[in-house]
Order: sequence, then structure tokens, then C-alpha cells
Amino acid sequence: MANIKSAKKRIKVIDKKTTLNKRVKENLKTILKDFDAAVTSGDMETAAEKRDLAEKKLKQAASKHVISKQQASRKVSQVTKRFNAAQAVK
Repeated sequence: MANIKSAKKRIKVIDKKTTLNKRVKENLKTILKDFDAAVTSGDMETAAEKRDLAEKKLKQAASKHVISKQQASRKVSQVTKRFNAAQAVK
């Protein structure tokens, strides 16, 4: 356990940031699962809305350094590919 006041404060700050990052990542996973469910059910309107929301939230997470910019770009690309493939089948 830390003895110095600044070290104690850093522990508190790290705990807050960890909690916030976990919440953001869990929210991203939920959004991506909702998108996958919409695509598999064939509901393209809902899938389009979920895709836009996913892209927005991924870029926000990347700008706040919760995830890397490369990871956000990769996931946006994957979501867009899945959406376009599902639309082509329709």
C-alpha cells in the first residue's frame, strides 16, 4: 500500500479511469452485438442505425484513448463489410 499522498491519489485516479474504460468497452461490445443481431435477423434499417452508432462510438473511444485508433478503424471496416455483404444478399 502506498504511503505517500501523491501515490495514494494516483491509485484513486487509476481506479476511476479503469472503471470508465471498462464501461466504455462493455458498451461497445453491446452495440456490436446488437448490430450482429440485426444483420442476422435481416433487419437492414436497424442494422444501418446500429452501424452508424457503432462507428460513432468506436471513434469516440479512440479519440479518448480507450482503444487504439487502429483498432477502431479495423472494427469500423469489419462492421461496414458485414453490412455491405448482408445488403448484397438481400
